[in-house]
Formats: sequence, C-alpha cells, structure tokens
Amino acid sequence: MEFLQITSPEDYRVQEIYNSYSTTFPEDERRDWAPFINLLSHPNAKIISVLHDTKNIGYLIIWELSHFVFVEHFEVFAEFRSQKLGSHITGYLFKNYPRIILEIEPEHLDDDAKRRYAFYQKNNFRLVDELYVQPSYGEGKNALKLWLLANYAPENIKEIKEEIYDIVYH
Repeated sequence: MEFLQITSPEDYRVQEIYNSYSTTFPEDERRDWAPFINLLSHPNAKIISVLHDTKNIGYLIIWELSHFVFVEHFEVFAEFRSQKLGSHITGYLFKNYPRIILEIEPEHLDDDAKRRYAFYQKNNFRLVDELYVQPSYGEGKNALKLWLLANYAPENIKEIKEEIYDIVYH
C-alpha cells in the first residue's frame, strides 16, 4: 500500500477523489470544490491518495495540528470496501501519527454510523466527546452534532476543539 500526498490541483487523482467525496459525504459534511482545492496549499492540510496494487483505492484528508493529527475525511472507494483495506490505512496513520483525533456521526443515527463506529473501536479509537459540534462548512450548510474519537487519552478536549475550529473550519 502506498500513501502519496497530492500537492497540485492538476493531479489526475484530485477529480476522482472529489467526485467520490461529493457522493459519499452529505452536503453539510464537506467542502465545495474551491475550498477543497484550497486545501492543497494550506500549510497544515494534506490530501493523501491511497494506492493498493497501483490502483487509487481511497484517500485521507488530514490536518497536522499542534499536538495531534485531525483526520477530517477518510474514505475507501466503494468498489474496494469490505477487503480490510481501511484497517491497513489506520495502521499507516498509527505508524506515522501517534495522536489522532477524528469526528464521526453518532452511532445511533443509522446502520452505517453504527458500522463506522464499530470499525473505529476495533481499530483502537475511543469516544472522547459526545457533545462535539462540527461547524458549518459555509453558507447554506448546517453545523452538525458529531462525536470526537481519539486513539489516545487527550488531556484537554476543550483546547483540541478550539484548535480544530480555528484552523480546520476557518
């Protein structure tokens, strides 16, 4: 498995990633095209293409923050799901980033949310905040009540949330 950071909007994988991202994540949980492309030049953000057997199978959008990495989006493309590739990707994250925070929909929302929560629990993430609110991604988009998960025991959730709000959502 290879993990390649995308640095140019001309990279052929950008459109494939954005198309899947736009289909997979609801309107309120994602950026529009221009803000998405702006991530490529943000000093804290990385869009990482995940390749397996030379095929682009998914991506990560991560933010390298002061004392942790925030995983904003993580997707294995539909045709490659249920092959344990997601666990390999979390293995890459753990190897490269010892402190990881991510947000997910609460498990009681639907069967997909329940499945995702079980996946993250199986991969050593624990619920650290049930009262987290993801800010709006922009005009016409709603803020969302989500859960924050971590692969470690964060000392100050309030500071973590403030940093996410200040850097990722502004």
